[in-house]
Amino acid sequence: MSKLLLNIIAGLMLVAGVAQADVVAPDALIRDTAQDVITIIKQDPDIKAGNKKKVLALVDAKVLPNFDFNRMTQLAVGKSWRQATPEQKKALVAEFRNMLVRTYTNAFTQYRDQTIEVKPMKVAADETETTVKSRIVKSGGQPTAVDYQMKKGDDGWKVFDVVIEGVSLVTSYRNQFDEVAQQSGIDGLIKKLSGMNSEAVTRKADAK
Repeated sequence: MSKLLLNIIAGLMLVAGVAQADVVAPDALIRDTAQDVITIIKQDPDIKAGNKKKVLALVDAKVLPNFDFNRMTQLAVGKSWRQATPEQKKALVAEFRNMLVRTYTNAFTQYRDQTIEVKPMKVAADETETTVKSRIVKSGGQPTAVDYQMKKGDDGWKVFDVVIEGVSLVTSYRNQFDEVAQQSGIDGLIKKLSGMNSEAVTRKADAK
């Protein structure tokens, strides 16, 4: 799972947000803004040195706006989502988001000249869901196929799942979350996610 996550993050970290009046085509959004993110990473010595504060700011500005965390969390939680109260759903989204933010932040410090190749595509004007196919290329290594599942809403296209070499990020988490929810309920799942996030913060503090 750790290797899968690294590949997933390598792809996710290249998706950057651009505020525009017109809706940008999903493949263009990923392709055209990827270089912007890569340039920032390459040119910022603090990010390259692992400055967590600047890395987190970059994640907030460039990565998070392109993801639909509500839908991602709903899909990851699966059938147990219907049993959750509005307050529990809000807590699940917050903890799931925190977990992914932490993972993305760690990934930015591991960037090593990866590039992204996006397959051109045509999307009909009335189409609201699509898949953007790409490859993550690293010098000296085999390309990694990365498919972005995206949905168009009022604020443009958003990523709600990423499929790496045929393995879905959402499905991978769903298998884990469902087991916890079945054994401990929704509150147990929230507690589990919160504990994982808190434990990661503690480990980071101890490592300083």
